[in-house]
Amino acid sequence: MKKETINVKHRPKNSHKKHSSLKMLDTFFRFNDLTAAKDLLNTIMQYAVQKRGWIDEDFSAIVHFHQSMRSFIRAGYFLRMKSNKWMLANSTETASPLMQGSLSDEEYHNPLLVFHTAFTAFTVKEFDYFLGGMVYFSLGAYRCGPEKNMVSPYIYLTKMLDAGFLILERRKAFLEIKEDEEDETS
Repeated sequence: MKKETINVKHRPKNSHKKHSSLKMLDTFFRFNDLTAAKDLLNTIMQYAVQKRGWIDEDFSAIVHFHQSMRSFIRAGYFLRMKSNKWMLANSTETASPLMQGSLSDEEYHNPLLVFHTAFTAFTVKEFDYFLGGMVYFSLGAYRCGPEKNMVSPYIYLTKMLDAGFLILERRKAFLEIKEDEEDETS
């Protein structure tokens, strides 16, 4: 008789299912409010750099946020790869600083530029390393802190959150305008 061994190593299934980056962004913002996500990212960053305490949030909420931010980063990377194919409604109105968030005027008018500059400065693995390090150091009190400059990835992440939300809002406005035009022609 032949012994059958069970392979206990985890292998992710090779799925050939395509994930739309806009659907991934929409899913992220469906479960995470923009201001709450930016506040939690800011809190994680502060506690990771402080070195004297750990975050007051529930650990499972922090880990869930970490996983959702990882998928957000991948959605942003896919947006960067296909940025020439997306149609966005260009805003003609002047942006108020409140609506603009952390984006410059140029980035507000073309939010895909944020993802392009972020992923030319850092890779997806470097953003994952940053997020993992920040979550690790924020969940416990350690004498040593992060060994790298973590301010630049943090700034890029806050800009990507603003740009992702803006892309979804403009996409919705663009689709509504298109549907209204189609209704008028019928």
